[in-house]
Formats: sequence, C-alpha cells, structure tokens
Amino acid sequence: MEPLVVIPARGGSKGVPRKNVKKLAGKPLINYTTEIAREIFDDEIICVSTDDREIKKVAEQQGLKVPFLRPKHLASDTTGMREVLQHALEYYEKERFQIDTVILLQPTSPLRRIKHVKEAIELYKQGLDRVVSVKETSANPYYLLYEENEQGYLEKCKKGNFKRRQDCPKVWEVNGAVYVINAESLRRDDYKNKKVVKYEMDELSSIDIDTKLDWAIAEKLLKD
Repeated sequence: MEPLVVIPARGGSKGVPRKNVKKLAGKPLINYTTEIAREIFDDEIICVSTDDREIKKVAEQQGLKVPFLRPKHLASDTTGMREVLQHALEYYEKERFQIDTVILLQPTSPLRRIKHVKEAIELYKQGLDRVVSVKETSANPYYLLYEENEQGYLEKCKKGNFKRRQDCPKVWEVNGAVYVINAESLRRDDYKNKKVVKYEMDELSSIDIDTKLDWAIAEKLLKD
C-alpha cells in the first residue's frame, strides 16, 4: 500500500486568470507545489489532475507524467474537491496501484514548505481519518464576525460573553495547503469522517492565492 499525491489544477481560475501557469516570482505557480512533491515522493505516485493542456505541458516539463486530462464535468466552478479526488483515485487504482492514503496539495499555496507536508503525514500516522492544515484565524467569530437575523439586525455568529478578543476560544481557518486523507473514506464517499485533526501553520506559509492581492503579497514575500 502507498499514498497518492494529488495536485488539482484546473484551467478556469477566475480571481487570477490562468494562475496555475502564470509566473510568480519567476516561475509558474504550479511549480512551487510540484517541486515540493518531487522532493518527498516518487514521480509515479504524483498525480497532476488538470483539464488544461498548457498546465499539463508545464507539469511535464518538470519531468512529471500527466497520464490523463480531467473530464470537463469535473473542472467546472461547481465541481467539489471530493469528486476530483475520487476520479484520481479510481484512475490510479485501475493502473494496479494499491492506495491507502491520498495527500492533497493545492497549487495555490506557494509558501508551503517540505517540512509542513512531512509533519502533517507524521501526524496522520496516529490512526486518524484526516489531517487538515490550518492557521489561527484573525476573524474570530466570537468577537468579530456577525450575521443578519430575520429582522435584518446584526448578531454575533458565535454567542459568548467575551470582552476582549484575547479571551475568546481559538478558532482555526483551513488554509488549503496540506490534506492527508484516508483513501477508504473517499471510496465510501464518506469524506466527512470523524477523526480529523489540525496541522497548524504560520500565517505567512498559509497564504492561499485566490485574488490579485493574494498574488501580490505572495510575490513580494518570495522575492524578499
């Protein structure tokens, strides 16, 4: 049994068009993730799941094999990550791989480091269903976040009698950098399993590129 490393990279990004192949601080965004994956894992278990021929070409120029293009119905704005992972898992298992763990590395986390991936995997080995990388959120729902009630008035998202932000319980925000997932839960379509723990990362390493501002911040940090 072995892991499957999935790097999902569709061509139709909206916030930063063509971001997966756009050069960030001198190299395509996706390369930051493929390079880290290749430092840790054998090429044959690294799956770049894409619907886009240019992304496929960029990955192959790094030395990876991209044996399929993801079907269009799995590359829309409404496609869930679970379906993308299930597709990759099914493809590689048909190639006679026996997979027990899926490691998801999204290419929008260029400041993720090798140690983050390795430490998340070590944490997963404690008999867990899933490890999810997070950062401590700066927008604590006990203190800063509100929603409208039926009358249109603002109410706190989480009830609590806290006078200072520092007194509120810590709340974690998924940063998208590393997921380590029990493959059997994907086969059973049981993605929301119970033994899920966090792997905490610092704020800078947690930058997830979704907007042009995210891009500008990441580029500045990488150049510095």
